[in-house]
Amino acid sequence: MEINEEKIEALRKAVDNAENIVFFGGAGVSTESGLPDFRGEQGLYRQKYGLPPESYFSLRLLKYDPEEFFKFQRKRILGYDVKPNAAHLKLAEWEKQGKLRAIITQNIDGLHQEAGSKKVIELHGNIKHCHCMVCHKSYKISAVMETEGIPRCKICRGIIKPDAVLYGEKLDVRLLEKAADHIRKADMLIVGGTSLTVNPAVSLVHECKDKPLVIINLGLTPLDGRANIRIYDKIGKVFSAL
Repeated sequence: MEINEEKIEALRKAVDNAENIVFFGGAGVSTESGLPDFRGEQGLYRQKYGLPPESYFSLRLLKYDPEEFFKFQRKRILGYDVKPNAAHLKLAEWEKQGKLRAIITQNIDGLHQEAGSKKVIELHGNIKHCHCMVCHKSYKISAVMETEGIPRCKICRGIIKPDAVLYGEKLDVRLLEKAADHIRKADMLIVGGTSLTVNPAVSLVHECKDKPLVIINLGLTPLDGRANIRIYDKIGKVFSAL
């Protein structure tokens, strides 16, 4: 699909004129680095397992069958050697220039930080960091990946849990309010790689009022009609053209 040069130029001018950009990203930002999502055509929801895919990433499975939980994590969630793509790198560049004030992400892979971004709000946590569920000692993801069976704390033998929000856990209300505050204060919101079909994504984007809204996503979103610039393409491809 040919990229729309007219819309790319409009986005380039909007970015040039902005001084307080906030970026809100979903799974589409990470899939271009080779990570699978949950809901897409090749996502985990389309694959067949003994349980529904969301069950394998749930607090319930971690509690009642931790060995099966970590078996799935190592194979389907953690076992990917991926690098930041053009979208991650462009956002880090804008931050260094002082244009980008915050990245709000639904992803848990830490690729924004790997690209050099510092101002990242991770709504669903970061799977590259872990902690003991009993004594709360911090661990790196190697504590899970370089072990077999159930990873145990060296101090108290509690289970080591990835710092990602599992199904059955609530999002941090403080992070949600921080994200909403950034969006309210932004002079432009760029939304990329998300279908905007679930909360908190929809409610957060609604905080963008009377400010330019850019949506970059291959598929339709329910907020397309509100966007000042709407580009139906992969976000890495779009950012590479800027």
